[in-house]
Amino acid sequence: MNPSEQPAPPVVVTIAGCAEEDADTVFHVLSRTYHSDRADDDAPAQVTEGRTTVWTATFDITAAAPPAGPVRLTAPVEAEIQGGYWAVDRVRETLAAAFVVHDEGMAAGDQEKDVQLRLESGTAAA
Repeated sequence: MNPSEQPAPPVVVTIAGCAEEDADTVFHVLSRTYHSDRADDDAPAQVTEGRTTVWTATFDITAAAPPAGPVRLTAPVEAEIQGGYWAVDRVRETLAAAFVVHDEGMAAGDQEKDVQLRLESGTAAA
């Protein structure tokens, strides 16, 4: 069985330190492409003023719709993606279709990798 025939483990996306509207924008781009554990109307919200809020969503990437085109953010967003190699690469490609993506770091293990990205407004959305 080759990697494309095996069920892909879920990918976890974590966003922190940005405006809730930008976190919502990133999650909506991904949830239009992949099935998510977040409801469509589940918008990120600040929990406590003055403290960093972390938002997390899990995506099943086995079935995918076409990725979104360029999308606008109010400020850069730091995102962390964790999952299987192929699955994380696929989510990164989806984000790159909507945003300008800068690789900030990566940690690799036997079965999974964890990448840190900085997302900025897509080139046609700026």
